[in-house]
Amino acid sequence: MTLPCIARPHRVAIVGLGMAHKPHLQGLRDLAPTVSIAACYAPSPERRAAFAAANPDLAIVDSLDKALGDPSVDTVLVLTPPATHLELVKRCAEAGKHVLLEKPVETQTGKAAELVAAMERAGRKLGIMFQMRFRPASLRLASVIAAGELGELVSASARVRWWRTAEYYAQPGRGMKARDGGGVLLTQAIHTLDLFQSLTGPIVEVSGFAATSKLRRIDTEDVAGAAVRFANGAIGTIDATTVAYPGFPETIEWAGSKATAVLTNKGLDVFWQDGRREEMASDVGAGGGADPMAFSHESHRDCFADLLQAIDEGREPRVSGREALKVHRLIDAILASSEQRRAVAIETD
Repeated sequence: MTLPCIARPHRVAIVGLGMAHKPHLQGLRDLAPTVSIAACYAPSPERRAAFAAANPDLAIVDSLDKALGDPSVDTVLVLTPPATHLELVKRCAEAGKHVLLEKPVETQTGKAAELVAAMERAGRKLGIMFQMRFRPASLRLASVIAAGELGELVSASARVRWWRTAEYYAQPGRGMKARDGGGVLLTQAIHTLDLFQSLTGPIVEVSGFAATSKLRRIDTEDVAGAAVRFANGAIGTIDATTVAYPGFPETIEWAGSKATAVLTNKGLDVFWQDGRREEMASDVGAGGGADPMAFSHESHRDCFADLLQAIDEGREPRVSGREALKVHRLIDAILASSEQRRAVAIETD
């Protein structure tokens, strides 16, 4: 395993100790000794106790003030529910901390933009955990597209056909707008959608449909689909759901004038029109079935390392807060199109 190079030591505080913390924690442990965990906090005493029992080597604090007040901490990893992000990140900005934030940025795009602006005013770096961009096969596909090896984009599709159990939705607030802000698009498919448009370039128009199936008592969508038009005029599709038992690998297909590429969690296949083929196996696991955490942690590690390298180098992280707003606007457009029953244009930067 080749570890990312980080120029100087960093001290990190973790805020939020729920289900999502495990791959993040593994990734941070990989980066030791250049990265050390200074403090871990959750508002729930029960969660703090459970985390402490599983990680007796880490310091647990009983208030956010203690985590943010530690002058040795330069970066905060925020893993709390989306509706808490704006307030927490504002406090991090006021404390002069850099932030790596679990997706989505916030429950509403307006709040997400406010959060991004707060970090920019503070002059601190904000990275968003869209780890699929850091998978080896994703990086390889991005490089061949950038080099023009696949030609001009003609068509592309993103499919996220996952399954979530009744136990998953039994968690308080899960699948509800008040807690999560959105359903399959904002909570599950957002990773694939972020990677998708980073590979295709801007999506400028969508015609979408979204619905809540009869399988769950939730108020967010668990089935969604859209036809999309890209900035260069190419056409594509998006298909996202959490009702596809037992859950299938997310898939991105990029069809160009010279070749077609198919990317899944198993790796990358590229088919050139001259008969050549490239196969890259890179099985990173999948969170598309009953266990949403059934994936490897290496891309989480590399996403965090990119933020720390950005801090050291004085550049923006690969997935900055402002970059992450693009996928929020795409999701908003799909839902607006479904509600309004018309095509919706998307403003691009």
